[in-house]
Amino acid sequence: MVPVILVIAVVLAVFVIGVYNSLVSLKVKIQEAWSQIDVQLKRRADLIPNIVETVKGYASHEKEVFQRVTEARSALMSASGPKEAGEADQMLGAALKSLFAVAEAYPELKAQESFASLQSELSDTEDKVAYSRQFYNSVVRQYNEKIVVFPNSLIAGMFNFKPQEFFEIQEAERENVQVKF
Repeated sequence: MVPVILVIAVVLAVFVIGVYNSLVSLKVKIQEAWSQIDVQLKRRADLIPNIVETVKGYASHEKEVFQRVTEARSALMSASGPKEAGEADQMLGAALKSLFAVAEAYPELKAQESFASLQSELSDTEDKVAYSRQFYNSVVRQYNEKIVVFPNSLIAGMFNFKPQEFFEIQEAERENVQVKF
């Protein structure tokens, strides 16, 4: 009788340890995925002053547009979580649309090689941000599913594993972006 109880206890302990370790592993993946989003958002934010300065050389009277871009960039750089970063990212996207609309009025700016290079780099970075968001949300989905499925939910509850936020975009950002130069 005692060996059967011991075997059941060992099997149960191994199961709990396995579930716990898989939850911890997914949490680490979420942190890694968020770090990748953060890196790409910072990369994009670092490109923006160069783009602003390039456009300023041609359209120095557009101070309000430059100020909105600067404020949105600052908000993105100081965002602390997925929800805050998503909102700041949306603000920055709208500000960049205004900046590129200003640039549209200056054919000599559009023809400038450094501006074209910055635009290409920004486009590449946008692709990387989109991929990073997708990866992050995929890992968050796996983790959130795992903590609510029985019997994992019992173990997740015992060890205080909480659902994580998705990195979501706002409705206004769901429209196709069209940047013309």
